[in-house]
Amino acid sequence: MKCKKLLKQRIICVLVGGMFSSYAFAQNQSPSLEITATGSQEATQSILTPTKILQGDELANKLGGTLGATLANELGVSATGYGAGSSRPVIRGLEGSRVQILQNGLSVGDVSNISQDHAVGNNMQNTHQVEILRGAAALLYGSGSSGGLVNVVNDRILTNLPDRPTGAFNTSYETVNNGRAGSIEVDGALGSVAVHVDTAINNANNYSIPGSSTQSQGEPVGGWTVPPEGNAGKNYTGKLPNTYTNQNNLGFGVSYIGKSGYTGVSVERLNNNYGIPTPEGGSINQSQNRYDFQHQTRDPFSGFSSFKFSAANTNYNHTEFNNAGEAAALWKNLANEARFELTHNPLLGWKGTFGAQVTAASLNATEVGSGSYAIVPPTKTNSNALFWIEEGKWNSLQGSLGLRYNNVAQNPNTSTVLESQDTSAGTLTPQIALQSRTFNLMSYSAGGLWNFMQGHGLGVAYTVSQRAPSAQELYSYGAHESTATFDIGNPNLSKEVSHNLEFNFQKNLGIFRSKASIYANRFNNYIYGYYTGNAINNGGQEGDGFSVVTAQQAAATIKGIEGEITYNWREPGLGGRIFGDASQGTFDAGGNLPLQPAPRLGAEIAHQRDGWLTNASYIYSYQQNRLANWEQGPAPSYNLLNAGISYTERIQQVNWTVYLNMKNLLNEQIRYATTPMAVRLYAPQPGRSFMVGLRGTF
Repeated sequence: MKCKKLLKQRIICVLVGGMFSSYAFAQNQSPSLEITATGSQEATQSILTPTKILQGDELANKLGGTLGATLANELGVSATGYGAGSSRPVIRGLEGSRVQILQNGLSVGDVSNISQDHAVGNNMQNTHQVEILRGAAALLYGSGSSGGLVNVVNDRILTNLPDRPTGAFNTSYETVNNGRAGSIEVDGALGSVAVHVDTAINNANNYSIPGSSTQSQGEPVGGWTVPPEGNAGKNYTGKLPNTYTNQNNLGFGVSYIGKSGYTGVSVERLNNNYGIPTPEGGSINQSQNRYDFQHQTRDPFSGFSSFKFSAANTNYNHTEFNNAGEAAALWKNLANEARFELTHNPLLGWKGTFGAQVTAASLNATEVGSGSYAIVPPTKTNSNALFWIEEGKWNSLQGSLGLRYNNVAQNPNTSTVLESQDTSAGTLTPQIALQSRTFNLMSYSAGGLWNFMQGHGLGVAYTVSQRAPSAQELYSYGAHESTATFDIGNPNLSKEVSHNLEFNFQKNLGIFRSKASIYANRFNNYIYGYYTGNAINNGGQEGDGFSVVTAQQAAATIKGIEGEITYNWREPGLGGRIFGDASQGTFDAGGNLPLQPAPRLGAEIAHQRDGWLTNASYIYSYQQNRLANWEQGPAPSYNLLNAGISYTERIQQVNWTVYLNMKNLLNEQIRYATTPMAVRLYAPQPGRSFMVGLRGTF
């Protein structure tokens, strides 16, 4: 089986190969950028870990300024919507720390899992593919990814020598926000050394919205009184303030490629300045330096087909500014990660990978200005892990096993002097004593697939995922400007445990194909932010009027269903797809989980011929009125209609593509139920938009 540039080159290719083996839409990509997978029919029927691969023209058509916007309409995936600058994927009703984000197989190293206003620390314009993994495959990379795992691949470290200079470029203009974007990347080789350079710029002004900004605020579901946020009386039409974004990045990679493998390094600088569309207003200035190292040896010794070692160092920081342009808070995260993997040859029908992973991170969030204090005290997080995954096949039966052990230690700086505030009286009181915590996590997965006839399979998978509470969930105590909340951690939190049972069906032969999943995810000690109904009252100082949110735990369950039927999809000519997904999370003691996505139905149609590619998609999102007790609503239903047309022509050595992408053609007011109230009630998503662009590969 040939599989180039995948997060897991052998095991994952077997698991997902058939789901993207015939991407005819990507046929005009240059050889250095093509990502193909071909395999036997039995490989294509593996549905033990449902996954999605975005690449080629499909990725180009769906590409957004953020990772969440790019994946927002995938099956089982929605997104948060904190303006144009910050959006993260929500998978099957789970987000934050439960959806791990990787870059080229290693943690992205940012703080986007802590709060929705924190942008993911990667650039989407030079992304080659985006992968979504669940179940046993996800255990290779983390124990807490109960929702799933997203890997962003940019191939900055080349693993093959280009036989000539190759690359890609893109430039575009978008009407809804006067957005201007451009990117370029070039690959080349000098003897046995491969070199990669890429850069991208994405600048956009405040975007236009349909109607007015402020949604009519319904009563909280439980009849609670949630304090008004700052300047909540403001209502805008036309351009929505604080929805701009300005991003740029520069990347460089070099690798030595020999007969038995490769060794490479890369460096990246990312800058991102974007607005925060809350009633108070504000902005975030984000920067990140990242260094990667990769080495892989094929057939390192008898019985093993591959040895791979990879490491990354990330130095991340961002400053949050208030509406007067004054610095309000500084967040820093220094992360180091290293891992090795050994893939063994088939043994008794099984093939798999085992290895180890070490991660160390230092997080600190500090209030800026007079009376500065630590929002999150300086905390060192150390994680040591062992993992093992196997897949076997016996005639019409397949099986998979995954196991991961993690030891996680959270060590706050106990000498830090913290000011704490009585959230009802506004008086300063001593903060609760900080204490180090250690968690032993055992996660595992087992699944089976019965190919009851050619091209048809029934599968079942059971995954137990354990997650340690984050430093912010344990130790935070202070005003968070960008979310307009006063966050209070709980140092007594226990580890979170999810038990996920899933049944699958897939038909992957013939002009009509289909797949469906039904699942139930039961949580012990589900960690969530609880709005107490109180507000800070400190005489107009920082955080005055902010809602008090505390970290709590409870038993909870998320149940869901998703499926699709395709006709001639990803093939030349006419193709179509209909799909739908729904999930709902509830506390076992009663009431709904917060920030749950609404059920959706959708359809897509596409046609490809003689260099022309046209496509259209429609999604109906139902009203979400099953909200947590403290959430105001409902989150309204909406109709989303997108379309695109492109033409590709090869002129000499360059494939030129001119394209027009049209989004939200009905100019609907869209408010995601997965977005916190401070933004959902005030800031809808962009209105009707037209993007015209030119891209090329050579």
